[in-house]
Amino acid sequence: MDIRHAVLFVIFAGPLSVLHAAAPSTPPSKPNVIVIFSDDHGWADLGCQGVQRDVRTPNLDALAAGGVRATNGYVTAPQCVPSRAGLLTGRYQNRFGVESNGVDLSGFDSQLTIAERLKQAGYVTGMTGKWHLGPPPLITEHGFDDVYCNQGGSQAWANIDFDGHRVPAENVRSDVYHLDANTAAACGFVRQHKDRPFFFYLAYRAPHTPLDAPEKYTARFPGRMPERRRQALAMISAIDDGVGRVMQTLREHGLEERTLVVFMGDNGAPLKIHKTDAPLNTAPGGWDGSLNAPLNGEKGMLSEGGIRVPWIASWKGILPPGTVFDHPVISLDVAATAVALAGLPQEPKLDGVNLIPYFTGQETAAPHDALYWRWLAQAAVREGQWKLLVGGRRQYLFNLEADPAEKNNLLAQHPAIAERLRGRLEAWSADLQPPGIQTQPMAKVWEDYYDFYLDGKPAPSPNAESSATGTIQGWIARNGTLEVREGVLRVTPDKPGKQRPFVACAQLRIPGPSRATIRVRSTRGGRIGFAWRLDGQKDFPPEQVVSIDVPAAEDWQEIGAELPAQGQIIHLRVLLPEGATEIGRISLSSNSGSPTRQWSFDGK
Repeated sequence: MDIRHAVLFVIFAGPLSVLHAAAPSTPPSKPNVIVIFSDDHGWADLGCQGVQRDVRTPNLDALAAGGVRATNGYVTAPQCVPSRAGLLTGRYQNRFGVESNGVDLSGFDSQLTIAERLKQAGYVTGMTGKWHLGPPPLITEHGFDDVYCNQGGSQAWANIDFDGHRVPAENVRSDVYHLDANTAAACGFVRQHKDRPFFFYLAYRAPHTPLDAPEKYTARFPGRMPERRRQALAMISAIDDGVGRVMQTLREHGLEERTLVVFMGDNGAPLKIHKTDAPLNTAPGGWDGSLNAPLNGEKGMLSEGGIRVPWIASWKGILPPGTVFDHPVISLDVAATAVALAGLPQEPKLDGVNLIPYFTGQETAAPHDALYWRWLAQAAVREGQWKLLVGGRRQYLFNLEADPAEKNNLLAQHPAIAERLRGRLEAWSADLQPPGIQTQPMAKVWEDYYDFYLDGKPAPSPNAESSATGTIQGWIARNGTLEVREGVLRVTPDKPGKQRPFVACAQLRIPGPSRATIRVRSTRGGRIGFAWRLDGQKDFPPEQVVSIDVPAAEDWQEIGAELPAQGQIIHLRVLLPEGATEIGRISLSSNSGSPTRQWSFDGK
């Protein structure tokens, strides 16, 4: 076979298992690598999973039929920023301080990405879609040559057009639906670089909210169903069309037999327990319409529903078609696999393994002795069939082979196994930044989720977090009212255009200097300010405020500011734009490393 180079195509969406066919061909040197990442895509929502009958994913199903479907495919976090940091670096993101959304990203900035590593082997690199690891103009500093970063809506930061040609790097607008636009740019990249080894990262913002599928896709799903479900199916269908277009582009240029394809989701679907079919225009957050069944839990949890995702790998002529791989694999393995296929030395710093020998049957043992997770107040370890899950003060032991839905806590029956796994988890977490199996106490929202999903208690009311007095998780509103609706803290001004609303939280003990961050959505835009009062001060001095301009946007934005506080912050105000504002999360962390306070309203 006359092969100049090969293509490794990686797509993430769910777990796989193994039935080996005849011995595969020898992989060619320096294959191309394409990684496709979906967003808040539940484990159930691929046709090949055989769970939901309403899903239509013929191209992804064909990809699985032609290669490997991993039934126990994981990501490193139940939330998008840490999950993406782990995937792109091939390291547990907790090792370099990217614990959750809204944190400082300097730890990620100090790591080598897959793109940077493969450029050392002569690869050309590119990405389209959702980045979420810093400002889009800085993506090229992480090893990506060609970028079309559309994270939703009509605007993208790009230095290439849909034909893969270089253009001046700037914000550009297009009337093309954002999922289709990212597909077009990905196909243009392939055509432009078909004669060179390349690495490409295609990160669709779907079916993540806001749910925005056009009629072209929603018309494929007629009949009675929740509108949020229809939207999720439509957005997943748009992803599926995109995968089909990418694969067709590879075939047109004779690249399919030089291509490894892997598809994966970044975390489980957010259900908000109740799967409320709230109107899209009045409640753009909440349930995204995707499903995790039969797995337990959802996004924001280290139960299976939060971290086990659709996972497919396909490489014609190399991976045996129809393979179902049941051993646990994780997104960390993508970097290790790509590095091995590019002929680069395996670094001890990489936490994954090269999966090709396992997927082809050359290696019959499990790829991993154990897998680990830590996300804020939750931690978990999986060793073979056993999984230990820690959530705040709670602890659970599950046999996932017998009980993949995590319904039966076997802690009392097997205390020795739980103690051994706890020891492994503590030893692993000792090398994290910061060390320890938890970084903060459990927030009330996660206590409620654990009560419902893992302890079998009745579901809280959908509006249980709302407060007639306007006080939620210690926050009060001034010049406005507060309510939590579909997991989003909404601040509505009392007198729009006349009094600027703000929220405030007292009884804090955070040493300065500190960093404040907020996940916010404001369709009007304006200025957000952080004002603080120190221990011993009776009021808020006018000089103790930091303000940031926030552009109007339909999508969520992460806003952060350094607070040069000289003392202990005991009271924080967040000054908001004049219109209605939605808040997903607020955090305040000392630059000395501890303590940190975080208030999560959306679980993202």
